[in-house]
Amino acid sequence: MISLSTLLDQITQLNLSGFKQALELQSEGIKYQSLSFEERLYHLFEAEINQRHDKRIKRMLSFAKLKDSSASLDQIEYHAKRNLDKSQILSLANCEFINKAQNILLTGMTGTGKSFLAQALARRAIALGYSAKYYRINTLLEEIKMARLDGSYTKTLAKISKFKLLLLDDFGITPLKGDEINDLFEIIEERTLSGSIIITAQLPIKEWYAYLGNETIADAMMDRLIHTAHKIELKGPSMRELMAND
Repeated sequence: MISLSTLLDQITQLNLSGFKQALELQSEGIKYQSLSFEERLYHLFEAEINQRHDKRIKRMLSFAKLKDSSASLDQIEYHAKRNLDKSQILSLANCEFINKAQNILLTGMTGTGKSFLAQALARRAIALGYSAKYYRINTLLEEIKMARLDGSYTKTLAKISKFKLLLLDDFGITPLKGDEINDLFEIIEERTLSGSIIITAQLPIKEWYAYLGNETIADAMMDRLIHTAHKIELKGPSMRELMAND
């Protein structure tokens, strides 16, 4: 008769840790004895599948580098003054906008919660199995600048483009210099029809053309960003003030 320890050793060699934990649990639990062989086997494989899923989500969260990895849509405050439509956010929460390669443009003054909402949406996307990556605009442009210098520009663009959702935080904070507008356009162009972008900005969308400066590139970039984009303009007092007064 094959012992439990022999089975566990074989399962360990196959690296089925979820399966192994579930088998150990079954061997100790009376409630599993009434189940059929097929039912017990189903629960073992289900445990392995669930553990692999959880590990994948944790790995994707790590790759995303969210500034606030705990950001959640459940924490969103729908104060009347915020100009935040709960039905719109709940509609975006299914992440169908990613399947349709649509963008989300979040604007509003400092402290209105743009970055938090963007990261909460990104975290929701990851939970549903979509890869995501967070960048502050300045950090992204610096990474691309260094890639040009060390000859890894094409590889860096390919790395960034593989994420289904790209979160670009703090657009329009500092003037674009030199090749930065071209680099930003390349990033956006790479994602056309293959992925989605969430952009947060203090600048109202109508001022983005002037900020970009180069009329030709601005027209091309805005066409790709705005076409079928979901626009959310947050208003009201700083969320930090509201939370401090609660």
